[in-house]
Amino acid sequence: MAHALQNGSRPWLAHVFSGGFRPFFLFGALQAALMIALWVPWFLGLLHVPTALSPIAWHQHELLFGYVPAIIAGFLLTAVPNWTGRKPLRGLPLGLLFSLWLAGRLAISCSEHIGLTTAVVIAGAFLPVLAVLILRELVAARNQRNYKVVAVLGLLFAAQMVFHYEFNRFGRIELADRIAIATIVLLISLIGGRIIPAFTGNWLQQNNPGRMPRPFAGFDQAVMALSIAALVAWPVTVRVESLAPLAGLLMVVAGIAQFIRQCRWAPERTLAEPLLTILHVAFVFVPLGFVLTGLALLLDDGGLRTAGVHAWTSGAIGTMTLAVMARATRGHAGQSLHAPASNVLVIFIPIVAAALARLAAAIVPDYTLVLLPLAGVLWITAFLGFAVLYGPMLLRKRIG
Repeated sequence: MAHALQNGSRPWLAHVFSGGFRPFFLFGALQAALMIALWVPWFLGLLHVPTALSPIAWHQHELLFGYVPAIIAGFLLTAVPNWTGRKPLRGLPLGLLFSLWLAGRLAISCSEHIGLTTAVVIAGAFLPVLAVLILRELVAARNQRNYKVVAVLGLLFAAQMVFHYEFNRFGRIELADRIAIATIVLLISLIGGRIIPAFTGNWLQQNNPGRMPRPFAGFDQAVMALSIAALVAWPVTVRVESLAPLAGLLMVVAGIAQFIRQCRWAPERTLAEPLLTILHVAFVFVPLGFVLTGLALLLDDGGLRTAGVHAWTSGAIGTMTLAVMARATRGHAGQSLHAPASNVLVIFIPIVAAALARLAAAIVPDYTLVLLPLAGVLWITAFLGFAVLYGPMLLRKRIG
């Protein structure tokens, strides 16, 4: 690979590593599909993955510390050059970073053979390396306002280390997944709260003048402060159970506030453009996750607890990342920022339906054997659909 990138003997390979979004979006989507294609039958006892982790722990790890970091990497490696005015990471350095991510996926999945400690060292290297690369660019450009994204990467890495400590010590994960999910939900709330109203406002000005989204202001700051308090309290309840009622109340209030915040972005006025609508649909899962998780804490209800987690993971994370990946890929490929019917039918509807089916499986466990495979098939359809429809754009030069 290095020889090909240096000498240009394989133009398609050089194109793939010409921008961070290309390899990480494409192979992140393929990993997300493969992960569920293996996990659902493994969970149902139909096959075995040669990992030292349990089925649920492997599923948690590969979503939170495999798929999500890949999409964050693709987003940041594309956005940071715009923030700093510096050249993007490309060619051999990008190829090596991608290889490190891929090595982590293989190591965790084959840890039964190579040992979990070795696998953790390999898989745990990606986030620190990515953080150093991003921080180097921000420091060089004196772009202090975006240092917070490096802090997010640091929190994810810390959660990953806690994950392996918990698994080795207790054989189950209680704290690490909450820290990781809370960090990712916070990131979606921050970035989504800026790009969704901005994209909506730009489109409405050109296509449907009238009520415009409210810009980020004091109300949004208050909602974010409340959400941060709730997201910090949630993991703490693992060790301090007496805080559950307070954390639950904070969660419910934060969820209501996040929903009100989203209503200020004029979501109902975007129905004519699916590429915008899907962003709003994805964000709805954020307040839904807050409310369900809050009710689970207040009522000590396991079904609601699982539903809240999957509102954030299957719903907010799955749908938002696909929506952002589709929009970013179309923009960088020189395509119009319009989602054709194929996107709606093959990507957007399946990912939303997958999230709803997964929520239903948590709330109505008697139908798990039907709803869980259904959610898996829909999830796989959405991510493979992205790979098929957007793979050609990611593998070739920008057109237009």
